[in-house]
Amino acid sequence: MKKAYKNNNQLGMTFIEVLVALFILVTGVLGAVAMQATVKKGSFDAMQRSLASALAQDIIERMRSNGPATIAGYMKTDYGVALDAVPAKRCNTVASLCTPTEMVINDTYEWEAALMGANVTQGTTKTGGLVGGRACISNTLNAITVVVSWQGRVDISDSKKVNACGTGGDKRRQVVVEAFIN
Repeated sequence: MKKAYKNNNQLGMTFIEVLVALFILVTGVLGAVAMQATVKKGSFDAMQRSLASALAQDIIERMRSNGPATIAGYMKTDYGVALDAVPAKRCNTVASLCTPTEMVINDTYEWEAALMGANVTQGTTKTGGLVGGRACISNTLNAITVVVSWQGRVDISDSKKVNACGTGGDKRRQVVVEAFIN
């Protein structure tokens, strides 16, 4: 006679296998979320650096278009501390022709407003511009140095030994652009 053997083949998964699979899945999801947060910070910092570089190039082009005779009017070490009053004569239409001196006043006002984000608001809060944006412009024999400083999101080694423009600290970032205007 043949003996009947019991079939012990397992069907399905054990509780331990389910827990291990769940642990692996959760670890992957948390890793993806952490990576997304890091990418978002990096993207914001890159956007701030790009804006600072564009602002530096913008003021240099404004100075070039106005000519070397007006360079002294652009020299200032405290851009971004407080926005000056709106110029009495705006040079933003064809009908309002301005002298070079009036152009300097308009250029510095518009540039500082962009630096501080005064032209982009949400309610009464300025939402554009650089975070803690400051700028300095200096001149040595028509060799212009534009330094744009802002506050980043994470600590780094401070660059105050290179240029003291802006608020010092371990979150300070700077873009320095040099140009010659003739």
